[in-house]
Amino acid sequence: MGILNDAAIEALGFRHVGKNVRLSDKASFYNPAMISIGDHSRIDDFCVLSAGEGGISIGNYVHIAVYTSLIGKGSIRIDDFSNISSKVAIYSSNDDYSGEFMTNPTVNEQFTNVSHGDIILGKHVIVGSGSLLLPKITVGEGACIGAMSMINKDCEAFTVYTGIPATKVKARSRKLLEQEAAFREWQLSHNSGS
Repeated sequence: MGILNDAAIEALGFRHVGKNVRLSDKASFYNPAMISIGDHSRIDDFCVLSAGEGGISIGNYVHIAVYTSLIGKGSIRIDDFSNISSKVAIYSSNDDYSGEFMTNPTVNEQFTNVSHGDIILGKHVIVGSGSLLLPKITVGEGACIGAMSMINKDCEAFTVYTGIPATKVKARSRKLLEQEAAFREWQLSHNSGS
């Protein structure tokens, strides 16, 4: 994976970019002035981030894997330590499928009925490969979305969800919060000499 250097990242004109950010030179960013990316985050090849009015906010230590898209007019927020697996689609806008209106962005919006809604992914969320997240949802801290799932409703914290549409399967361990605390202590001990 070819990584953009600091000058190339700055030239894109993001709202904010933290330190030690790794962005693929094969990823696409639309309306980067509405995109914020936190420290130590990584976006892989062939990802598309298309920010609308609500913008896209990516926390610290977030990984977005290959062929993933974040698209829409509503806000999309991904909090610290979250992981988005390959081929995930996150939409903060959605066409009207009723047949009462036309669809797609090539049609003047007076003939469409697109709905918009914010999407929030809490800390330590993991979204499995091939999953679809629709507008107006909050995925609670530590929630896990199984591969090939569709999320169209809020997900509780530290709970595993799978299916189309996704349903609650079981609780997820909170031990990762202890791991986060240990990681932060490790960081302090390794950064104190620099």
